[in-house]
Amino acid sequence: MSLGHFYLQAVCLSLTLLMTFTPAEGAPTTTSAQTTLAGDALNEILTRGEPILGVNKGCTKGSKTCDWMASIPDNTPIVHMNLPGTHDTSTWNYTAETQGALERYTGPLPPSDVFRCQQDSIFDSLNDGIRVFDMRYSYNPGNDTIGFYHGSALLSPTTTLEDVLFGFYSWLIQHPTEAVFISLKYESGPGRSYDAALQTKLYHALFDGPAKRFWVQKENQLGTLGQARGKITLLQRFDWDFLDPATFPNRMGLHLSPSVWTDNGPSIELLYNNQTTPQGIAYIEDFYEPLTTGGPGPAVDAKFAAVSQHLQNATSNAHPDQLFITFSSAEVNTDGVFPRYMALGNDTTPGVNHRLLPFLKDLHAAAPHGKARVGMIMLDFYKNVPGLIEAVIGI
Repeated sequence: MSLGHFYLQAVCLSLTLLMTFTPAEGAPTTTSAQTTLAGDALNEILTRGEPILGVNKGCTKGSKTCDWMASIPDNTPIVHMNLPGTHDTSTWNYTAETQGALERYTGPLPPSDVFRCQQDSIFDSLNDGIRVFDMRYSYNPGNDTIGFYHGSALLSPTTTLEDVLFGFYSWLIQHPTEAVFISLKYESGPGRSYDAALQTKLYHALFDGPAKRFWVQKENQLGTLGQARGKITLLQRFDWDFLDPATFPNRMGLHLSPSVWTDNGPSIELLYNNQTTPQGIAYIEDFYEPLTTGGPGPAVDAKFAAVSQHLQNATSNAHPDQLFITFSSAEVNTDGVFPRYMALGNDTTPGVNHRLLPFLKDLHAAAPHGKARVGMIMLDFYKNVPGLIEAVIGI
């Protein structure tokens, strides 16, 4: 048995123990040594995942957003919900120091502020109420494991996709009323391969072991919150183009193919179902680089115009049963408008987040029942504007 397989078995045991409260009469017991071993194996994986996961410090006492889905009925369609998310989730820990330490892998890069879009870890974001995570993957150095990138920036050379998924699994066990959505997109870059071996590793990470328990297995539909509680739904921004479906038959989640995801699109209509049904269209705003000149003011104005128009479309009755995804994130690096500036602005130019907060409150106030449907909203630096998560959810 390989060491990797040994640890996988131990961690699966640890997750099983976490999910087991009172064994059925006559059920086999688990020894103290097995319990200790399983816990140690899981802790080792979570420690290795810290550069991407962070540390789970638990929820803030009295938080309205930690388990906010608990009060929502099981029969609520996912497409009718408001789901706060983070864009380029894994960049929260990417600093100038991180970049310098990893330059031996990447070579010289633009300033770290070009790549950083978050400042709160995955665990902190989960505890704050974030439920959608935009993650970009590729080979780690050495091509033995899958890791995380933003463009040319390697975010951690030792943390693996499996490490991070186990972090999500452990959190969901503690918060079974919640549903998580993970968008996975292949991130190309200099010297990185995109091949059958990479897709095979990804396939096994998503379909083997505890993944069978923690991922919603339905394909091309979102279903209801009750079907998604305690699980992860895949937003698949890649194609299984190297894998023979006869050998690798499993599919799940929504296939949002990069071949039909319009680059830098302020208004994208993307068919994710094989049938042309209303439920099979995703409406997406991903205007990540406003085509402006003249510095921060025009860039923020152009971005917020795209965001506000898309959210107004989401709240209308024109497409009540379709998925809406809005990226509030953007940058114009050639003008020095890095992601943080776009989100937060400065003393003279309010950023997108500061404009978004009152805009969302107005949308909810104008809705017939005091809560508008806005869909998934992918944010940068969400915590710097208090109340923004509550405003997305509508609480």
